[in-house]
Amino acid sequence: MKAAVVGAGLMGAEIALVFALAGHEALLHDRSDDALAAAMARLRTILDKGVARQFYAPEAAQAALARLQPVSTLGAMADCALVTEAVYESIEAKAAVLCALDNVCQPACIIASNTSTLPIATLAVALPLARRARFLGTHYFSPVSRMKLVEVVPGFATDPAVLDAVVAVLTGIGKEPVPVRDVAGFAVNRMLHALLIEAVKLVEEGVATPADLDLACRLGLGHPIGPFAMMDIVTSDLCLQVQDILHDAYGERFRPPALLKQRVAAGLGGGKGRAGWIGTDRND
Repeated sequence: MKAAVVGAGLMGAEIALVFALAGHEALLHDRSDDALAAAMARLRTILDKGVARQFYAPEAAQAALARLQPVSTLGAMADCALVTEAVYESIEAKAAVLCALDNVCQPACIIASNTSTLPIATLAVALPLARRARFLGTHYFSPVSRMKLVEVVPGFATDPAVLDAVVAVLTGIGKEPVPVRDVAGFAVNRMLHALLIEAVKLVEEGVATPADLDLACRLGLGHPIGPFAMMDIVTSDLCLQVQDILHDAYGERFRPPALLKQRVAAGLGGGKGRAGWIGTDRND
């Protein structure tokens, strides 16, 4: 099968990689040549470190980059069977990509969105009625090369046979697909951000430090990573964006804490080269 991913960020690049690791020809697109080059370098590092070898045969890891092709135009995806949109979490940005894909993809192509919070029914409006039966959400989890879960989210018009086909494809590339209903935040993000919001409130109230709460979650709840270390990896900026979406959808229970907003505004969102929660626990 020939697959493609639009958006060469942290998520999109690794989505393309796992398809290539599973033996599929995979295209990776970004509108920036620099972003494409950086993504390919990052994927080489992942393979060089042997991370992917924990989940895939050594020969698959060695051959994956040969099957992964960076492309600068969406027209290269004209003969793909599955295209995944993985640009940033904005209705306008995703809608623009979906419209462009509708213009280049064959009618039989399945188009998926790697949104983590936006309703699939809302995104489907960007596509003509005839295309919506072959459109759905596939919410991967970061880092995609390690995390097996994918939430699979059909829209109102998604053909059940398309849902079944995507579940089979995801299983074939080593993922564990879980179908969920199309609601804002789907299932996992609603649970996760309820935890993150309460964790930040505990820090606001002076109950415990971020480092100690991370330790408590690892030792007491069996979590592989604490909530503050997780926010530092995915960035507090993204967490705030997701919580704003959930707050709009569900009201007060998902209102972002004031401390989270303050830290994001102060540039303490974590991520590459930026301070985050761990090691910068002072609230002043």
